[in-house]
Amino acid sequence: MRKMIRCLSFIHVLLLSVSCFASGTARGDFAQCMSAQLTPHMDPFTVIHSSKSSSYSYLLESSQQNPRWVNSTATKPLFIITPLHESQVQAAVLCSRAHGLQIRVRSGGHDYEGLSYLCGTLFVLIDLVNLRLVEINMTDETAWVQSGATLGELYYGIAKESQVHGFPAGLCPSVGVGGHLSGGGFGTMLRKYGLAADNVVDAYLIDVNGRVHDRKSMGEDLFWAIRGGGGASFGIVLAWKIKLVRVPPTMTVFTIPKWLDQGAIELVHRWQFIADKLPEELFIRVIIQKVSDGKAAQSIFNSLFLGKAESLIPLMDQNFPELGLKATDCTEMSWIQSVMYFAGYQKGEGLEVLLDRTTQYKSNFKAKSDYVKEPIPETGLKGIWDRISEEKIAFVIMDPYGGRMSEISESELPFPNRKGNLYNIQYLVKWEQNDARETNKHVHWIRMLYRYMTPYVSKSPRSAYVNYRDLDLGMSASGNGSYLRASIWGPKYFKNNWKRLGMVKQVADPENFFRNEQSIPPYVAAGQRYK
Repeated sequence: MRKMIRCLSFIHVLLLSVSCFASGTARGDFAQCMSAQLTPHMDPFTVIHSSKSSSYSYLLESSQQNPRWVNSTATKPLFIITPLHESQVQAAVLCSRAHGLQIRVRSGGHDYEGLSYLCGTLFVLIDLVNLRLVEINMTDETAWVQSGATLGELYYGIAKESQVHGFPAGLCPSVGVGGHLSGGGFGTMLRKYGLAADNVVDAYLIDVNGRVHDRKSMGEDLFWAIRGGGGASFGIVLAWKIKLVRVPPTMTVFTIPKWLDQGAIELVHRWQFIADKLPEELFIRVIIQKVSDGKAAQSIFNSLFLGKAESLIPLMDQNFPELGLKATDCTEMSWIQSVMYFAGYQKGEGLEVLLDRTTQYKSNFKAKSDYVKEPIPETGLKGIWDRISEEKIAFVIMDPYGGRMSEISESELPFPNRKGNLYNIQYLVKWEQNDARETNKHVHWIRMLYRYMTPYVSKSPRSAYVNYRDLDLGMSASGNGSYLRASIWGPKYFKNNWKRLGMVKQVADPENFFRNEQSIPPYVAAGQRYK
């Protein structure tokens, strides 16, 4: 992966050439600027796609994992750039700056609010789909993975090299590595190994001046910021060096559904008292779901244990006997098989399905998040059931913390939600018909659920997870869509790390070139501000 670093003399040549295209329209000048940087033997249409290109619509929509944004009224990109080499990313940054265009960067397209491919002004979309190399080094148990790779491609690459190594990242294989790691990233092994970002040891980043940096040259402050503070605020992360983790050859999973008449609410209530205190090898999440009209909501206890069933059953009998786990509920498998299990693939499917970059269950959705520090009483949980019963397809997903997550300082990375949090909640509502009436109906419902949860979740601030991006957090109390200062939503995502992120931004990108509706603004003496 060291071949990604190139002689910086390219930058000086590019800076000179950029200045040659200072007149004319932004569209024409940008295209001319970019074309000038491609090698004589490269067809510009393989990298630069305008709205007139036959490939444009497909590229714009194919990796949008939330169809809700397909017909958005936001400005569509003037160009979509699909770089084959880091020099083309450098060119896109410098040409955009020279001609007054904004940039959006997309790796997997899972951005909940579409910020990685929508913008309110003229912009260029850099889609990293072609930069997805995964290089495994078993000698030092590390891997270099380019930001355009998906988690599925990363997991596949690891499994092809080792049966006793894994990586503690998310459950959805089509999620892009770039966004996942830059926001923190967690999955079924977070109680044992922490976040995905906790296991990043180096990175390559293109800064606002088009220069390529590794950890040493970018400095520890910037390296800290991109591991949980959102990489899109500080530059474009091309690749990440991650530390692989050791996993046992045999793991155990189980999924146990419970209905109301089977004590679902009582079991979830009990789960809150033990889930974060269990041995760190045991992860049990709860999914409260409504998946169709006419059926009641149910709770599902979904678990991964880093060990064999013969060790798991007595552990559950001691700590959570109320669930009634039996040997027949348990399935033993390898780590990579557990990845496919949690992703929803059918037993017997080959590993190659992990290379499919398309999400399995694409639908319009809106999501929000919370953190819980004290167990919610049974009356509060019943209110969740009552509200979910109003929807056709809705989920409340509770992921337990504790273990390794309680051992890492809040300031170790920008992601601050560590010790003291029992679990994270993700609220999710989905719908089929993509029109304004349906969208407003379901968005209103999830906002009402979020409001109902206020007494039961973290306070001062009411925390949220940046990878579950939620533009509601920056809206005025009237909900009229007017975005307030970043100091409203910033502490919700980052708590006391918010100011330090702004100070890093002030050094790395003082003119705030890399920005979106919820990017980190530069910190100045008078406070935070947007340019």
